[in-house]
Formats: sequence, C-alpha cells, structure tokens
Amino acid sequence: MSLVLPSEIVVEEVLPRVRAMLARELADEGLTQQAVADHLGVTQAAVSTYLDGELDRTGPVAGDPRTQATVEEIAAGLASGSMDGYDALAELLDLIAAFEDRGPICTLHEDAMPALRGLGCDLCVRGDDPALATERETLATVRRAARLLSTADGMAEAIPNVGTNVGTALPEATDLTDVAAIPGRIHAMAGRVEVPSEPEFGASSNVSTVILAARAVDPSIGGALNLATDDALLAAARERDIEPLQFDADYDDRSERLREQFERRGDVPRVVYHEGAFGIEPITYVLGETAESAAQLAVELVAELA
Repeated sequence: MSLVLPSEIVVEEVLPRVRAMLARELADEGLTQQAVADHLGVTQAAVSTYLDGELDRTGPVAGDPRTQATVEEIAAGLASGSMDGYDALAELLDLIAAFEDRGPICTLHEDAMPALRGLGCDLCVRGDDPALATERETLATVRRAARLLSTADGMAEAIPNVGTNVGTALPEATDLTDVAAIPGRIHAMAGRVEVPSEPEFGASSNVSTVILAARAVDPSIGGALNLATDDALLAAARERDIEPLQFDADYDDRSERLREQFERRGDVPRVVYHEGAFGIEPITYVLGETAESAAQLAVELVAELA
C-alpha cells in the first residue's frame, strides 16, 4: 500500500489548478503578467504558460463551484487592493479546509491511495479519533467475512439468485447507515463467489434490518449474512442445537415484526429464515457477534451439506 499524504494532494493537485485559475482571473482584471506573477509567487514565464494553456475547469477541484467562487473573490480583492496576500492566503486555506472535509481532496486522496476507499476517512479534520478506528475495524470484519465466503468450498451453491450480503453494525448503531456491508452484493459466477467491491456503510438494507432488529433484543448480535433457504441447511443448524426461527417474507415493517418475534421467543437464534413469497426468493439469515463470526458459522453449516 502506497502512503500518500493529504498535503501531497494539495501541493500536486489543488494548488496548480488554483494558480492557473487565479492567473486567468487576475489577467482578466487587467493585471500585467508580471503583476500576476508577483501575486502568485511564480515567474512571469509560469504565468505566460498558465495563460497560453487550455484552462481545464473540470475535475474534483476545478469543477467545484466553491473553487471558482474563491478564485473570483481573491482575484477581485487583489486587483482592487482591498485584499492583500495574507487575506488571499486565508481564503485559500478556508477552501482547502472545506475540501479536506469529505470533499474533493478526499476524492483525490482515495484515487491516489485506494486503501482509503469506503473508510469514511476524515483524519484531516478530526485527527486520530477512536470513533474512526472503530469504523475501520467494522469495515475490516466485513472484509474478512467476505474473504471467508469467497474461499469456502460449496459456498457458491448456497448463494441465492438475488445475491448475498454480509454486514457488521457499529457498536452504537441506530439506523442502516451504521451498518457496513458490500455494495452490489456478493454473487456466484461460474461456481465461484465474487465479491464486487470493498465494504461501505449503508450498503445493504435487508441485512442491516435483520441486524438492527436482532440487536434491539440481543445487543451481542452485530453481524449477519443471507443465504438461500434450504431444508438441509436448516437441518444442519438443528444438528448444532440452533433452532431456526421462521418469519414472514413480506418487507412491510420487517424490522418491527422481526423484533416482536425475537421478543416472543425470548432470544435471538443464530439462524432465521423465510420461505419466500410472490416475487420474493426464500432467504436464510445467519447471525453472529460480527460479520466474521456469522460468516464462519455459515461456512461450517454449508460444509456439513457437502
């Protein structure tokens, strides 16, 4: 994994584009190339290059309306004398700070360092934060769970037609955006289990709904995944003294109805399932403390089918 600092993104990606845009705006304000060079701290030859070249106003930085607005404000201020270098720098720093808060700099940073994708990284604005570490570990357990599923023998046959997802909830999860899962779901292709992308928060409504309903009754539950409902799979669960809980396949108020069933039962079993309905494929959910523990149980149940 290559290490790229956010400051490198600012120096290599942001400042050159902002300087080129400022050079064009200052020239449009009537300043000579030398005067523009003095304001920007570059040579007159560099300004000539900026002005002669094609100005690209697309991309995460140049295409952001905040960039154009800041450039116009700085150019007008410098040209009129109402703004000095200190004022211009303050405006530019404000823009960079805004771009570092889940903005264009984050987009460019993820492009340069793909390991950051899906982490919801905000180190630039929060520093070393325990909450961020928890988010990273939550994503990591989903990543490990997906790897388990993708390498387990016989797992491809257990993947439903609609695909599988696997998720883990944050410790204080309250809604679907607090649950990490795989965008696009996991699918079986040519006998293999294909994981299409890195985990992200809010990537699965169905698995998240089951996890949150289970957590409301048993806070130790934090992870789940879905497989195709199969009598042999349910029998394998019973062989492990897990009595699966059947629930209605209808999606209306599923979270509330699941929670009520868990409460009536008095606990949350590690396997819950439905037999499908019109247009709804039969699905079994395997639950665990995390996505990884749910995946491990699923792998063991599927192995018993073989």
